[in-house]
Amino acid sequence: MIKKLQGELQSKRRYPGVKISYISNIFLALIVIFLGAFVEYKFQYLSKYARINEAAVDGSKESTQLAKIMAATVPVGKENVNFDTFWEVWSILEKNYIDQEKLDANKMVDGAIGGMVSSLEDPYTMYLSPKDNERSGQDLAGSFYGVGIELGYIDGFLAAVAPLNGSPAALAGVEAGDYIIKVKDTAKNVDEDSSKWSLTKAVDTIRGPKDSPVTLTLVREGVDQPFEITINRGEIVVESVTLEFVKHAGKRVAHITLSRFGERTSAEWDAIVTEILAQKDSLDGVVLDMRNNPGGFFDVSIDIASEFIEEGTVVSQKDRLIEQNYSARGQARLNDMQLEVLINRGSASASEIVAGAVRDRFGAKLIGENSFGKGTVQDRIILSNGGGLHVTVAKWLLPGGSWIHHEGIPVDIEVKANPDTPEDEQLLRAIEEI
Repeated sequence: MIKKLQGELQSKRRYPGVKISYISNIFLALIVIFLGAFVEYKFQYLSKYARINEAAVDGSKESTQLAKIMAATVPVGKENVNFDTFWEVWSILEKNYIDQEKLDANKMVDGAIGGMVSSLEDPYTMYLSPKDNERSGQDLAGSFYGVGIELGYIDGFLAAVAPLNGSPAALAGVEAGDYIIKVKDTAKNVDEDSSKWSLTKAVDTIRGPKDSPVTLTLVREGVDQPFEITINRGEIVVESVTLEFVKHAGKRVAHITLSRFGERTSAEWDAIVTEILAQKDSLDGVVLDMRNNPGGFFDVSIDIASEFIEEGTVVSQKDRLIEQNYSARGQARLNDMQLEVLINRGSASASEIVAGAVRDRFGAKLIGENSFGKGTVQDRIILSNGGGLHVTVAKWLLPGGSWIHHEGIPVDIEVKANPDTPEDEQLLRAIEEI
């Protein structure tokens, strides 16, 4: 493996035009899309039983609607289902499977539940094992315990795409582009070569309890031999909203990067809006950058859109029984500033709700590339075993009534990203439109 890596590094020296960041970004965008991260959640951390109780006692419109849906449930016909074959297969595996150590009853049950859910052939209705559900919750919360490395693959090898600023990994000396060829964690009984690891396994192994050590064996361009770095894990907080002020073409704009709609997003958004308003007189406008934003919480998308839309419908939701309009919530703190929006194929779900709403209701231009096209809403339900069930419960419609599922939102101005130039052509074009 090390010889192969050294060959790759030599190849990079001969062909300096190959960009590590570009290859990594493409891979990470695909990971975001195909691992189903763009699930649109209407309810947060609610168990099935809590939802039923809430529907019974809470007189709110949403709870009443949920109660009607519960009452209107159509039986699947469980009385005609014979589970004898299921237990027959279970028994055969117990008696005859060659590698008995792999027979884990909990994993087998998880697999059976996953198969039942996947039979619906809806990629957004999914079962998460307790471990996967915990990770999903951490991602939405925007914090977890780990070393603070954005992981990806470079030339087929696990690598540190970028250590987060101020993270334990950055402080320990990990650099962007370092290959991670081995991971050792005594507490987890792990001392393994990473060459055959999936990204999920890498994340699970490198994350761990606060202050616990993990040792990474790294290969770095320009360093002759692999070397080890031991890192004590800490709390990693990943911001979902960042702000920078950019000057271009004689204009000064607030460039807001919104990377997801999570638990911390509303508080982070409030902070950057306060900063923008403090400098409003020196700004020509706002660029809202939602490229590669996979989505998140439904309610947060309405809050963000309401910063630009003063009144009227932001998005409509149509479930099995009724169609409901969700209106702007009256904040509109940025509704007198010119707005342009950046999207691309990695922009999905909640980011598409915001992009479509500000285009239809606020007149903002969409710049970049057409969005992904996810027009459904999921409930996120915590199950009794600690696992999670994401269930598609509705479709959402733009204010103009269109459903963009599988099609995406077309941009007003198409600008392709060019990996061979240092400039961000899409951002620069958005500033020019202000």
